[in-house]
Amino acid sequence: MAIKIYKPVTPSLRNMTGYSFEEITKKDPERSLIVIRKATGGRNMSGRITVRHHGGGHKRYIRIVDFKRDKKEIPARVVAIEYDPNRTARLALVNYADGEKRYILAPVGLKVGDPVLTSASAEIRVGNCLPISRIPLGTMIHNIEMMEGRGGQMVRSAGTAAQLLAKEGDFAQVRLPSGEVRLIRQTCYATIGQVGNLDHKNIKLGKAGRKRHLGIRPTVRGTAMSPRDHPHGGGEGRQPAGMPGPKTPWGKPTRGYKTRRNKNTDKYIVKRRNPGK
Repeated sequence: MAIKIYKPVTPSLRNMTGYSFEEITKKDPERSLIVIRKATGGRNMSGRITVRHHGGGHKRYIRIVDFKRDKKEIPARVVAIEYDPNRTARLALVNYADGEKRYILAPVGLKVGDPVLTSASAEIRVGNCLPISRIPLGTMIHNIEMMEGRGGQMVRSAGTAAQLLAKEGDFAQVRLPSGEVRLIRQTCYATIGQVGNLDHKNIKLGKAGRKRHLGIRPTVRGTAMSPRDHPHGGGEGRQPAGMPGPKTPWGKPTRGYKTRRNKNTDKYIVKRRNPGK
C-alpha cells in the first residue's frame, strides 16, 4: 500500500498524508454483515461522561468480523478486499463453498481469488487458520486465541505479527509485537501471516479536524487547568511535571504506576515487554 501525499494548496494539507486505497477492490460493504453503530459520546445510561475525549465523528456501520474462524474444513475464496472505518486493518470478504460470506482480517499478500481454509490439516499459507500445534516454529501469525474456541483476541491491528518461538508440553511460546513472550495453549487457533495495511503507522493526520472525524475530542493539558480541575493546575508560571509527581485528574499516580492487576495470568508470561516493571 502506498501513501498519498496531498498538494499543499491549504495550510492543513501541507503536512497531511492519507491512504491511496489501491488495495481496495470493493467500496460498499456487504449488507448482510453490517450492523448500526450507536454513538454514545462517552456517556453512560445516566448521561454522565464516563469516557473522556469521545464524541462526534463520522457515521459508520460496524462490520461483523469472523475472529473465531469456526467454519472448519470448509474451503473459501477471497472475493474482495474492503476498507473498515472501525479498525486499522483491511478486511477480506470470503465466500465459503456452502454459500456463506464472512469478513476476516486481510493479511499481507492475500489477494482476490486466493483460497483460505480453517483446518488442522490446512496448508501453511497466508490466510489459513490452524491450531498452534500444527504451525512450524518461526512462523509469523496473527489473530491468536487466548482460550480455545473464544476467537482471536491478540495481534489484530494493522502491520502487527507475532512469532512462534517454541513448543513444550501443552503450551507454545509466542513473541507478541510488544516484545512480550507469552505461553499459549497449542490447541488455540491462529492465522498465518502478518496483518495488512503496513503503512498505517506512517499516516499523518495533518489537522485537528481529521481527529474529530475519528470521534476523538480534544485533550487539554493538566498544567493548563486550574487547581480545582486538575492536580497539575494553578501556580505562578509553569511547574515541573515531576514535582511532586505526575497524577491523573483524580489524583492517582501515573507514569510508572502499575496498572496490571490480573495475577491469574502472570504464570503465562515468560518475558515481559518491560522487564523493569
